[in-house]
Amino acid sequence: MIRDLTRNTFVAALWGATALTPSLGFAQDVDRVFDAPNRPTLNFYGTSGLIDMPSAEHLPDGQVAVGISTFGATTRTTLTFQATPRIQASFRYTGIKDANISGFDTYRDRSFDVRFLLNRERRYLPAVTLGLQDFAGTGIYAGEFIAATKNFSGGFLPGTVKATVGLGWGRLGSSGSIGAPFGSDRPSFQSGDTGGELSVDQWFRGDVAPFAGVEWQINDKWGLKAEYSSDGYVTETNLDVIDRKSRFNFGVEYQISDGVRLGGYYLYGSEVGLNLQIQLHPNRPVSSLRLPAPRPYSVRPSRSSDPAAYDDDWITSEETASGEVRDAIIPLLEAEGLTLVEVKTTASTTEVRYSNDRYGATSVSVGRVARVMARLLPASVETFRIVPVVNNLAQSAVILRRSDLEALEFSPNSPDALLALTGFEDANPVLAGSARNEALFPKFNWSIGPYLTQRYFDPNEPIRLDAGIALNLSYKPAPGWKIAGQIQHRLVGNNSDIFRQNHSFLPHVRSDAVEYDQGGDTSIPQLYVSRQWKAGSDIYARVSAGYLERMFGGVSAEALWKPASSRLAFGVEANYVKQRAFDDLLGFQDYSIATGHASAYYEFNRGYTAQIDVGRYLAGDVGATFTLEREFANGWRLGGFFTLTDATAEEFGAGSFDKGVKITIPAEWLLGRPDTRVRSTTIRPFSRDGGARLNVPGRLYEQVRSGHRNALVGNWSGVWE
Repeated sequence: MIRDLTRNTFVAALWGATALTPSLGFAQDVDRVFDAPNRPTLNFYGTSGLIDMPSAEHLPDGQVAVGISTFGATTRTTLTFQATPRIQASFRYTGIKDANISGFDTYRDRSFDVRFLLNRERRYLPAVTLGLQDFAGTGIYAGEFIAATKNFSGGFLPGTVKATVGLGWGRLGSSGSIGAPFGSDRPSFQSGDTGGELSVDQWFRGDVAPFAGVEWQINDKWGLKAEYSSDGYVTETNLDVIDRKSRFNFGVEYQISDGVRLGGYYLYGSEVGLNLQIQLHPNRPVSSLRLPAPRPYSVRPSRSSDPAAYDDDWITSEETASGEVRDAIIPLLEAEGLTLVEVKTTASTTEVRYSNDRYGATSVSVGRVARVMARLLPASVETFRIVPVVNNLAQSAVILRRSDLEALEFSPNSPDALLALTGFEDANPVLAGSARNEALFPKFNWSIGPYLTQRYFDPNEPIRLDAGIALNLSYKPAPGWKIAGQIQHRLVGNNSDIFRQNHSFLPHVRSDAVEYDQGGDTSIPQLYVSRQWKAGSDIYARVSAGYLERMFGGVSAEALWKPASSRLAFGVEANYVKQRAFDDLLGFQDYSIATGHASAYYEFNRGYTAQIDVGRYLAGDVGATFTLEREFANGWRLGGFFTLTDATAEEFGAGSFDKGVKITIPAEWLLGRPDTRVRSTTIRPFSRDGGARLNVPGRLYEQVRSGHRNALVGNWSGVWE
């Protein structure tokens, strides 16, 4: 089941078209900026390609594309991500009407693709790409290819011409075979296959067939395509859902806007098709983001011109001075959308701890705090220690010299120059002798509004929705303590309209989701108490108890080691939980389990973060989850994960093992104004009992990392914004 995917995801796709600029002449290197004539287009599989065949082109690094195509009885929806300059990955959901392969009127299939750029296009050499299609699905679309694509411009034709030739195996080698160079023993598609396992023994086996095509981008709007296809559509022809009469396909495409393209096609001598292509670039900045203009840094008079300004006789006692600074700085920070937590000052050094409720990039808030300090503090204070705090967790101490800020504000390359002079340290768990903002606790918050939950990929109805009203409550009696809950009341929806027997061989820790939907219109998804604190300079801790998620309640404890300047982190989590009653109120069932994981995190360059979680899952299976995620400068995050446990593929069921795609979109990217909220969703082809992990609110790593050195450096220019 997929939850929390809202209409905003699709609004983002329409609003987030990549800003592209013109480029002339021969194709340049892989990192060039693509304009409309040179921009790679999508094929019917939602990947870079011609019409039904792939090309060797790659999307700009970090680009996301959504392709929705239909012809004959087949509809495909594909999410494609250019994960690195050379690696493109795709997840596809397909429906074939009237196929009646698996007992349903419409056969529905999920598949993953991956392709590797072997050679970048140069002045005289084409781009060359090797690809694996449906490499871990049921195999109905399984195929491999190697393709070469060359761009031509400046000739006798206006616009740009792209020519592609390639060789395909499997599905892409089922028509016009020229032999089987790597062996002919390739198994055919079997409708009963649960999929999910790598079919390494099939790759590049069986018949190979050539394909070719040409794309002519006439101008910024219109493009023409023609191709010779090597796909015989054997399964669909045998099922009488397509009448394939030709190997040739033809199409015309129109660029509606920078990010939206629509095409019409005549395929295989018998079918008419449509293809909607949506391309957006998470790596582009939010050009319309409306940040309030910062105040200029207040520059002190020089010591020689006004030596009295640097006297420290203004501070009679640190306790009194800290209280005076606290009272003066609270309204100044509030005007910047920030909240003072506590402050401590001496004659030469002031440490300010604050929480950020406005800016998505922590570096922006650090810069705003520094400006407020420069405006307020006497000239003798030279060192600023700025500590962002999230839910009682002091993230790191950013150490700035006031004289550096004054000297570098208008200097060339000022972000890099300031970064070279900035220190990053682990913040102490307790700021002894500080003046705290006593107005922060106790604090009660509530909100009421609509909610929307979804279930995708049901064979009878691929999209199911529930909508209603949700009341959110939270109470913070003291620093680090939180009592929170949610009450939902469903008004409309069809998530509960599924009547199908559960044949899972494992304890039903996730596969009984329908029973929870049918349990009643009113539910309490969460109701818990938690405390989190900093146990050491680089150690964070959390304890939570109550109804932790929709299906389980109990006790959870977590500890995390994460130095402020380290890319590496380790964590451990232990839980004892019991399965909740289906009515989602206050009852429990008999099933209980001790579960937990040891986790390792590492932050690579270019925004990549790897995570490995090893431990015991809710169904009692033992194994590990591997996650790789990429974060962009504007807050977008995309990644994928898979889980391997001692549960067999037969015990897991369709899909063989847990895997999926994670997408996080910052609210400010959608709204065009500063906002710290994000919208996240996890797309799983199958939601099964194997590899199911407890959904605990407030895990530590994501709370901590945004204010550590690596995350701050990634958006360091924000200190001047």
